[in-house]
Amino acid sequence: LNTLGHPRLGLTVAKKYVKRAHERNRIKRLTRESFRTRQHDLPSMDFIVIAKKGIADLDNCALTETLDKLWRRHCRLVPAS
Repeated sequence: LNTLGHPRLGLTVAKKYVKRAHERNRIKRLTRESFRTRQHDLPSMDFIVIAKKGIADLDNCALTETLDKLWRRHCRLVPAS
């Protein structure tokens, strides 16, 4: 947990796993948008998203669903204060 009172997002998409710049930009754009829409429900934590091999194979819908599942899991894991 951070002491700022709001969540923050860190994001990396390595060239090693996603070769084309437009694909890296798409992944980053969708991740930021997903975080932006859910940030008021999230705990005050620093979230670091590191893209791994195979992420470029996901279409926009699948990537958004995966991110939503991650945000929900973090909301469940952190006890309400």
